[in-house]
Amino acid sequence: MGRQWGPAMRAAEQAGCVVSASRAGQPEAGSWSCSGVILSRSPGLVLCHGGIVAPFLRAGSGALTAAGAAYLPGDSCSDDLRLHVQWSPTVASPAGRSERGLPGLCTPQCAGLEPGPPAQPRGRPLQPPRAAELLLLLSCPAFRAHFARLFGGEAAEQWRFASAAPDDEVSEDEEEDQLRALGWFALLRLRPGQEEAAEERGPAVAVAPLGAVPKGAPLLACGSPFGAFCPDIFLNTLSRGVLSNAAGPLLLTDARCLPGTEGGGVFTARPAGALVALVAAPLCWKAREWVGLTLLCAAAPLLRAARAALDRLHTGATALATLLPPEVGASWGLPLRDPGPLWAAAAVLVECGTVWGSGVAVAPRLVVTCRHVAPREAARVLVRSATPKKVVVWGRVVFATQETSPYDIAVVSLEEDLDDVPMPVSAEHFREGIVASNTRDNNTGATYPHLNFSIPITVLQQALQRYSETGDLGGLRQLDRAPEPVRVVWRLQRPLAKTPRSKL
Repeated sequence: MGRQWGPAMRAAEQAGCVVSASRAGQPEAGSWSCSGVILSRSPGLVLCHGGIVAPFLRAGSGALTAAGAAYLPGDSCSDDLRLHVQWSPTVASPAGRSERGLPGLCTPQCAGLEPGPPAQPRGRPLQPPRAAELLLLLSCPAFRAHFARLFGGEAAEQWRFASAAPDDEVSEDEEEDQLRALGWFALLRLRPGQEEAAEERGPAVAVAPLGAVPKGAPLLACGSPFGAFCPDIFLNTLSRGVLSNAAGPLLLTDARCLPGTEGGGVFTARPAGALVALVAAPLCWKAREWVGLTLLCAAAPLLRAARAALDRLHTGATALATLLPPEVGASWGLPLRDPGPLWAAAAVLVECGTVWGSGVAVAPRLVVTCRHVAPREAARVLVRSATPKKVVVWGRVVFATQETSPYDIAVVSLEEDLDDVPMPVSAEHFREGIVASNTRDNNTGATYPHLNFSIPITVLQQALQRYSETGDLGGLRQLDRAPEPVRVVWRLQRPLAKTPRSKL
């Protein structure tokens, strides 16, 4: 992942853990699990997703949506709730220093095998699960308000945030419980046991202040797919992405997360390992298609809510509050803000009738987008820019490739300048240009959201410059006459060595 990610990866892995919940004496009732973040090691404090304890609430999951509910005490859950936390040893621990080598295999219990003679150590062993108690359930009211505004109302029928795919068997009651617990998290305290080393005392991570991380900043998500299922393999899986968007404490990232990573931590690269947010929903669907974005809840307001709730619920709140991680720039005094990437400012929203998509401003009055966004030449479109200020400008499509062309490109000429929008500098050599589409299997209709077609800006550069200077569309028209090798590549097919002969 690059040299810059090394310290952040170590911090993320040392803070990651798996939390499981079950009913005492009722193994047949099953268990629930999710990812978590170790906030303090001695005594141990852990923050995880609240969905795993929702089935144990005495008043039912409806208590999570009660008016004004920002936190619930630990005794809101039934007495048969049993919680356990598991993590990998830290580098400073004796086990972490001695057990090095290749990645470990599944335990015999995980693989469904009978225990046999002890195997030679193949990697760092997991710590035995430690019992924990629920201190409180907490939520961020601002997160819930933004979620209701953006994903509620008439649009709610189009969106699903359950931990199972739309075709999986999930009852309406289970899905409703998951939605109610979406913005809730659980603060746990490990029960007394074998203490960590003295140098492990105190906060385990630092927290990024709300709004300090700009859009486009690189992020590292650390969670355990499938929760407590086979942690030997899946514990603290890392996924890299960027901060895609933000609405208050509601954040979106394109880091790929899976069910079971709810409650996992999301960290920055600089300063190394600062906690930005926790995973609220690892997968979501719109109109029965998977959306490759992960929903996050910012960590800073969650921990502020935790301090306020501890003051009211626990007599030893002062001691517990000092163990919660500090915000970067507060007691740690580390800078976090940066001006953000220049290319983010050049991105615009293009609306053509009921169709909308992204575009790039390549000149004060010129925007490049995809043909499937603005497919008709001479069509009027609306272009919206969010930075540095909200700008709305009308334009018209001066060129759109033919449907048979492999280049899915449209050019929009604007009626006014996009004032104060910084224009990107085109690359002289091939790197990245415009995302054209997801890949769809024409036979089955399946969409593969992580396989994308991109058009190098070097293909368009001379044609765009020619049009910008002379108004001549000849260079752009050449895109409709792409040679056969280019068409073959875009069809994901290799050219046949020779014409196949019939066997009949």
